[in-house]
Amino acid sequence: MSSPAETLNRRRFLTRLTIGLSVVAAALAGIPVVAYILSPLIKPAPEVWRGVGMATNFHAGETVLVSYDDPSPLAWAGLTARTAAWVRRNGQSATDFSVFVINCTHLGCPVNWVAGGHIFLCPCHGGVFNQDGSVAAGPPPRSLFQYETRIVNGELQIRTLPLPVA
Repeated sequence: MSSPAETLNRRRFLTRLTIGLSVVAAALAGIPVVAYILSPLIKPAPEVWRGVGMATNFHAGETVLVSYDDPSPLAWAGLTARTAAWVRRNGQSATDFSVFVINCTHLGCPVNWVAGGHIFLCPCHGGVFNQDGSVAAGPPPRSLFQYETRIVNGELQIRTLPLPVA
């Protein structure tokens, strides 16, 4: 039979062991979370210009889905390293383009262009955007994000950027 002092020492040891193992488990689980939060500060995503097609291929008043290579894909990304954008040529001018991020500003779902209604529609929660990207209805808090554009040697290019969160 063990004495009360031995029981107290055993209980104290097991309590400290449990606390120690819990701290180690929390630290192991927390390291990736902290790294994820701090990674944009350590290595920000690159902003590069990507070609999306010849400017003359886009017709005035039409909105077209284009795809391009993500500037910071993961090595194992495969097909998901390609992303998309909506290109709209606003007028007859060779430089008057609006290029919208494909993601809804509500929760990031991909929006679809409905040509008959001249609207962008988010299938997830019913967000509706006008052809200029402004919010028409639904829960989105703001207009669609737009890419900066330029024309180089007749090619329409967009300046890629990380998807904004607000």
